[in-house]
Amino acid sequence: MIAYLSGVVREVREQSAVVVAGGVGYEVQCPAGTLSKLVVGESAELNTRFVVREDAQLLFGFLDADSVKLFDLLTGVSGVGPKLGLALLSAMPVSALAQGLLSGDAKLLSSVSGVGKKTAERLVLELQGKVPEHLAAAGVAAGGKARPVASTAGRDALEALLALGFREAQVRAVVSELVAAEPEASADALIRKGLGRLR
Repeated sequence: MIAYLSGVVREVREQSAVVVAGGVGYEVQCPAGTLSKLVVGESAELNTRFVVREDAQLLFGFLDADSVKLFDLLTGVSGVGPKLGLALLSAMPVSALAQGLLSGDAKLLSSVSGVGKKTAERLVLELQGKVPEHLAAAGVAAGGKARPVASTAGRDALEALLALGFREAQVRAVVSELVAAEPEASADALIRKGLGRLR
């Protein structure tokens, strides 16, 4: 099993990246948050999961251990394959996804493309007591709510993304994380990056 990959980023695609290690280019399927941080020509270290199916051999990569933990939990649920697990991790930050599972928010999960109501309910039923609470701690304030978006640009981005029809819980979590990472970012930049995470 390939558990870790270290190399130079050769290409960043819509849902994957090519990382060259030992003279071999590995295509790694990654969540949106990981892809947004990979830079062509720079080195990257990814925690990976290698999935072998009848019709394909797929490598999934994540920048942090928390994402891998959640990916393992998600794909351990009956009917949830690695592609759907990746879609869930791409749709929102780890903290928001973990919080949704812990609080039993099936509506939040079913707002992700490809996740039906029954699948969302199954995820909640099977994982509510299995998700480590520390995964939901980052980006979440007391009372289990996403931290409020403090900056003016953040509030403007929040309103713009909500106007496009995205779910409030997802939008708040994504914008809060973006503002925390780049406090000086403009509303336009936050909207562009937010759309990349939410689509």
